[in-house]
Amino acid sequence: MRRALAALLLLGAAPAPVVQADLLLSTDAPRLADYGLFDTSGAPTVGVQPYTLNTPLFSDHAEKFRYVWLPPGTRADYRTTGVLAFPVGTVLVKRFAFPADLRQPTQNVRPIETRLLIHRPAGWVALSYVEQDGGAVLKRAGVKVPVQFIDKAGRPQAIDYAVPNQNQCKTCHQSGEAISPIGPTAGNLNGGLHGDGPNQLMTWAASGRLAGLPAGGWPKLARWDDAREPLDRRARAYLAVNCSHCHNRNGFASNSGLYLDPDETEPAHLGVLKRPVAAGRGSGGMAFSILPGQPDRSILVHRMESSEPGIMMPQFGRALAHEEGIALIRAWIAAMPAPASPAPAAGAAR
Repeated sequence: MRRALAALLLLGAAPAPVVQADLLLSTDAPRLADYGLFDTSGAPTVGVQPYTLNTPLFSDHAEKFRYVWLPPGTRADYRTTGVLAFPVGTVLVKRFAFPADLRQPTQNVRPIETRLLIHRPAGWVALSYVEQDGGAVLKRAGVKVPVQFIDKAGRPQAIDYAVPNQNQCKTCHQSGEAISPIGPTAGNLNGGLHGDGPNQLMTWAASGRLAGLPAGGWPKLARWDDAREPLDRRARAYLAVNCSHCHNRNGFASNSGLYLDPDETEPAHLGVLKRPVAAGRGSGGMAFSILPGQPDRSILVHRMESSEPGIMMPQFGRALAHEEGIALIRAWIAAMPAPASPAPAAGAAR
């Protein structure tokens, strides 16, 4: 089947449809092109639809292009919390690329990798395909890719972009004993494509791709970089997207007691005056995850600012500290009312 599709493309025929049978195989395709998700120009094929998130995960300033493919005749089910319920056969696609200059994000864009989450009968499978001459190929063990770009402040940056290995994929996408998507929740999809235009939840429902959408009252995750949004909502959205995939009751860091889900309401679980479960160099000698009014004495900020393995958070998916995101969390903590009684000095018993 794959050889026949390749021959059609070489002959200049119309783009082949998504190869649904291959997506459901337990044997993973060695090349991204084998699945027929994109044509030879890199454009998505018929039925592969783009979507965007209100607040995306920070990945060293990479541009990310998201797509979803649902098997013909199927649809996702609406959920108020957590990701939408996607049918077996669904593919969630995320393509990573770097512009040569972040101030000109549509020019000289270099593709790096494409990640797939495929919903097979036995559960979700995470695959990473890395760009090489001749197309993207499967890399199970991960790889470091040297990347250079100019950042938004005009500074040259050179990083070793880390394509995750399969264990790292499982760590971030862990939900109990299974793998689960992270981004496409109702709250994070509740907005227009690329921030404007018709609402994505409404267009998905109108096209038959989403069932059970109520008439109103949908949750909405704030855009972290929209200054028109309240500071608390922006900060909570940023932490939810960048941290709560591990820091939740079913995630990899469930034993930490730090839960950063967007629906969490208990201040201690959000880190406010919360002592770390295990003291170590990751704490930086500080007593609390968040010390209200004092970001410089908050472990959360210390770990976000670090790029040192064993200290940095998130621990995967970045080489750079996200200056804008850190500034947001600093402002959020600084605006919190100080505790009624003096906090213990740094280095006190934890």
